[in-house]
Amino acid sequence: MQTTFTLAQLADPDTRESEKILRSCVHCGFCTATCPTYVLLGDELDSPRGRIYLIKDMLENDKPATEKTVKHIDRCLSCLSCMTTCPSGVHYMHLVDHARKHIEETYERPWADRLLRRLLAWLLPKPGRFRLALIGAWFARPFAGLAGGLFDGRLKAMLSLAPSAIPTPSPVDRPQVFPAEGARRARVALLSGCAQQVLAPQINEATIRLLTRHGVEVVVAKGAGCCGALVHHLGQEEPALRAAKANIDAWLTVDAEAPLDAVAINASGCGTTVKDYGFMLREDPAYAEKAARLSAMTKDITEVMQDLGLSAPLRATGQTVAYHSACSMQHGQQLRLPPKALLQAAGFALVEPAEGHLCCGSAGTYNLMQPKIAGQLRDRKVANLERTGAVAIATGNIGCMTQIATGTATPLVHTVELLDWATGGPLPRALQGRPEFEDRPATDAPLQAVAAE
Repeated sequence: MQTTFTLAQLADPDTRESEKILRSCVHCGFCTATCPTYVLLGDELDSPRGRIYLIKDMLENDKPATEKTVKHIDRCLSCLSCMTTCPSGVHYMHLVDHARKHIEETYERPWADRLLRRLLAWLLPKPGRFRLALIGAWFARPFAGLAGGLFDGRLKAMLSLAPSAIPTPSPVDRPQVFPAEGARRARVALLSGCAQQVLAPQINEATIRLLTRHGVEVVVAKGAGCCGALVHHLGQEEPALRAAKANIDAWLTVDAEAPLDAVAINASGCGTTVKDYGFMLREDPAYAEKAARLSAMTKDITEVMQDLGLSAPLRATGQTVAYHSACSMQHGQQLRLPPKALLQAAGFALVEPAEGHLCCGSAGTYNLMQPKIAGQLRDRKVANLERTGAVAIATGNIGCMTQIATGTATPLVHTVELLDWATGGPLPRALQGRPEFEDRPATDAPLQAVAAE
């Protein structure tokens, strides 16, 4: 794609990077076939190619974002399926992140939109605030139907997504060190996260049990918190960078005390962002090198377990489990094999749904900001998952779990919950009472450990 940025414009590092990305696009349109919003809406401007043209016009002409541009950029899920499809290597993620930052700086949204976005940015990254908000939403949940189309259906979506029960805080999310069982094979820092530790604290608990059982010392570092993804995708760069720096400082302090083998992430949306810290802070003289080092150390929990090799299952498995690959896992981190290989090594009969590349509609805060499109994508995803006949659905991202669970009675579990149960941990809460998961010892010959690729 030809561009006409001036030298003055290219002096800005974000513009300079976006110009490189724009020039790599060859207009082929392969991305349209795998873009969820284009598949649903059929509007060229709701495809990656159409959005690229809008972004180019906005940045190249150095003009404030228009209502039309904002509408179509806001509809982008940042699922990054287009990046998997693109034969030219267009880094759409960095381009759309720059566009969102420009929109935030140059466009005045309607007051209700501004209020909601500020509220989400204030609530979601802070577990204490988020838990209090969920308690309030729990009381209001029975009246979700009365909200109707208020705030374009967003209020109803927020209340409908509120859990029917709010778990108590887990002690494992406090700063501490969990010793390895037996000889120590590795030492990792675990990101406790923000929304996940409120909505599903059992995921971190299962992760720690699984890792320590496999000889890993797990550190929950003091000062580490939200990865910054939620505000980053709202176009709010400064709070995103503050969150990134806080995590880098916390983890490198722990690493200085005793070297870390990895920073382990069990929410793939967070993992995609933490792995991008090196890019986000590339121009910061105090953090560029540290951020690049930290990003290189970051691994999804399934990558860590693949390196270690999964021990043989202690329980009778063989249940049919549908694996939903979160967009941030398969497109953002390009991780496809490790989660599936681990579940198969644990003895589960793994099935995958049709249209597995399409987003479920969660996408961070997307299901709150764009509830109609998110609802259509969820229903499509649920229909494909249910056609597999699986007795449970496994995935590696809390957002997907929350979103899909609102449309199906099939239980949703995190991948590590199944791996933990198979190798000696308790049955995941979502599977309790399910006869298919009756606790029986394994009788088959031990399975071979999953070897590192």
